[in-house]
Parts: sequence; C-alpha cells; structure tokens
Amino acid sequence: MKHLKKLWLVVLLALSGSIACAQSSGAFGVPNLLKYDKKLFHFGFLIGYNQSDFMISSTADHNLQDTLDIINTRGYSGFNLGIVTDLRMGKYFDLRFIPTLSFIDRSVVYNDNIRGQYHQNTNPKEGAAAGAVYMDLPLMVKLKSSRMMNNVRAYVLAGAQYGLDLTSIAKKHQNNTGYVLRLYPHDFQALAGVGFDFYCTYFKFSTELKMGFGLRNMLVADQDIHATTINSLKSKMLMISFTFE
Repeated sequence: MKHLKKLWLVVLLALSGSIACAQSSGAFGVPNLLKYDKKLFHFGFLIGYNQSDFMISSTADHNLQDTLDIINTRGYSGFNLGIVTDLRMGKYFDLRFIPTLSFIDRSVVYNDNIRGQYHQNTNPKEGAAAGAVYMDLPLMVKLKSSRMMNNVRAYVLAGAQYGLDLTSIAKKHQNNTGYVLRLYPHDFQALAGVGFDFYCTYFKFSTELKMGFGLRNMLVADQDIHATTINSLKSKMLMISFTFE
C-alpha cells in the first residue's frame, strides 16, 4: 500500500505540471519559449517513480543443497529526486547530467526446505524490504526531434551512470539473526529511454520512461550458503521521470 501511495503522489505531481502547462500554452498552434532551444545550458529538477529489482544468476547445483530449494528476486517501488543540467550540443543533440537521489527497495527470496517458509534476504536485514538510498550520477546523450505542433518534441536517450549506495553494509560482518546478503556500494548501469518535451509558457515539462541495467556483480563473496548459491547479482531499474526546466 505504501508503494502505491508513492506512485500516486508522483502521478499527481506530474499531472499538476501537465495541466499547468496546458493551461498556460492555450493551444498547440501558439509556439512557446522561442529562444529556449538556442540557449547553451538549461537547468531544472526531476521527480520520478522507480521499480527496482535484481538480475540473478544462481549456481547450477543450488537445488542440491539440503537447506535451499528456490531462489527468486522481488522488486519494489521507490522514487527519485534529481537536479537537471542540460548542455546543448546541436540542433538535435543534448548532453544531460542529472545527479539523483534514488530511494529503492529490492530483495532476494529463499525457499527454505528445513523451515518450510520463505525468508526475504535484504540489505541490511531479514524479513523486511529494507530500502537503499543511491546517489546516482548519470551522463546521457539526448537525440530529439523537431518541434511537432510547435510545442512538442519526441526524444530518445542513452548513456551510463555511476551509483553509490549511501546505506551499504558491504564492510560490515554478517549477523546471526537472519540471512543477510552483502552488496558492494558501487554500481554501474547502462541507460536507455524515450520521452516527450512539452513547451509551456514559462517552462518546459517532460515525461520520460527509462531502463537501467547493471554492468557489475553487486554481491560480496561470502562463505555463507545463501551467498555461495548465487553466481552474480546485478541491478535493474525501470524509471518514470518528470522534469521541469
């Protein structure tokens, strides 16, 4: 329920921005911000919704373990807050740098044959979808179309980002109260997305759908059975973002 509330909050904020844009524009036939596209730099802010999860590769013989049967991942929703810096590189190209705080939830779930129940293996504790807070530093190239109906552009973007987990327990020891998988605090992701720019009277409002795929194994090698049954654990994230510039 709390994750649904996060989504509705983001949607309401985005709708408020789009309604304000539509009201201020009057009609698509009236061009807005005629000098906007000629400026070298643009700044703004980002709010967004994310759905984060893991891409998991387990060992071939993990089902032969006496205590483990099934390993799955479970994704949860979160939200993003960022600051937009956009550099105009040409008529149809921009370079975008958007430092972002990403509040995410995700877990690995084991089916324990001995206890006959599921245990959520989270960072940092068992039994709850313990969240992580990432400082993401994405650098992306944006390829945009010409204006359509004077005030709309479509675009695609691609790039990469470095993420630092501000809540990582990679340097802490396992405890004896539950299953804890330790993750490295540093992550690297490839990014790709699509979106639309809407030129309002006083600002530009954008909606964007983006995917991030982890490029490195996040799992810290431990001797605990719950870590040795996993070959690699990589991040993935779906992001729906709204920017105001």
